[in-house]
Amino acid sequence: MAHRTEKSFVAVAGNIGSGKSSLTTMLSNKFGWKPYFESVEDNPYLADFYADMKRWSFHLQIYFLSHRFTSHKQIVESPESVIQDRSIYEDAEIFARNLHEIGNMDDRDYNNYVALYRVMMEYLQPPDLMIYLRANVDTLKTQIARRGRSFEQSISREYLEQLNRHYESWISDYTLGPLLVIESDTLDFVHDENDFAHVEELVRNNLTTG
Repeated sequence: MAHRTEKSFVAVAGNIGSGKSSLTTMLSNKFGWKPYFESVEDNPYLADFYADMKRWSFHLQIYFLSHRFTSHKQIVESPESVIQDRSIYEDAEIFARNLHEIGNMDDRDYNNYVALYRVMMEYLQPPDLMIYLRANVDTLKTQIARRGRSFEQSISREYLEQLNRHYESWISDYTLGPLLVIESDTLDFVHDENDFAHVEELVRNNLTTG
């Protein structure tokens, strides 16, 4: 198999608890890519958001959009290969859209947010490969409980199901570049070397042919 010698920009997409951060870390170590992680521990709005989504939804989404735009711009301008934990597209296409649909972001804030997002999109080069970790809600709930973030334990099953529906809609229409969908319910790439080797091979093949 031919090896890809030019710079690679890979993004890992997926619902809360799907394993994005773990896979980002593992692929970063395997391929020598620089990782960019979602801003969680230092996020000034996240705990407030989970306590009162309607009050803090716009603030949270603007924070994520700003952070992700900055990261995406740095990634594109960097000479080295990079892997990103969650993409800017998910902020708008999944999370902000869902918050608006369920009434936790009003029309004025949502329209303002979408207008800003669309302007940003004009300046961003898409990833060379988008990896989508597809997982059902049982898998998500198990992994959320396992990692033990206190502010995530109150996330409802219904909320995760809503996000999954938006993810499937977004992925079905994704045309920005090569897409790799990984069915992660039956995989344990964190603890099973064979499962990770399988994922690694899929990534190599998709970057080679992408």
